[in-house]
Amino acid sequence: MEHVTHFFLGIVDKLGYAGLFIVMVLGNMGVPIGAELVVAAAGALAATGHLSSVWLTGLVATLGELVGGSILYAIGYAGGEPFVARFGRYIKVDQKKLAAFDRFYERHGPVIVFVCRFVPLVRGIAALPAGVSRMSKRYFLAYTAAGSAVFCFGLAYLGSQFGQHFDAIAPIIHHFSTAFIVLVVLAIGGLVVWQVLRARRSASGAA
Repeated sequence: MEHVTHFFLGIVDKLGYAGLFIVMVLGNMGVPIGAELVVAAAGALAATGHLSSVWLTGLVATLGELVGGSILYAIGYAGGEPFVARFGRYIKVDQKKLAAFDRFYERHGPVIVFVCRFVPLVRGIAALPAGVSRMSKRYFLAYTAAGSAVFCFGLAYLGSQFGQHFDAIAPIIHHFSTAFIVLVVLAIGGLVVWQVLRARRSASGAA
């Protein structure tokens, strides 16, 4: 994974904003680019003058995420479950995972799309099940754009604060991502348990 991320960092370093846009599009179509490191590194490049602006860096990364996610959403919307059954294994999405996504979407609504923008690995494929489940395009785009903006501008700014010392914080970003996954899983699990208990209390009261 580390070598793959360095490859994509090289594309950003050589092609600038165009490279960043391409990399972020690919990252939101299932390619494991290590987006949290790529965006933070791009922010560091802005701080050292290789890119012109940290804010433009955040904007380009956000647009790349939105375009890539929209393409994957459209593929899921048009292809449906047959597409997942045939090609899903290439981006590690099978029908079992698709069913789990559907349950989360039905239970928690489109806000789950926003949450997925902060979870490494999941964030790169979340648009596919959203499309397959025919989530409203309006809500999908709104929550994806909002989550991506927070993610990209936040990491670009963080990277810009360290500039040439970016290598020193890369492991911290990795650890932060892992901790965030754990927190998200615990939060979702707690929410599910709370809803189950509430449903049982409601059923008991009705009886």
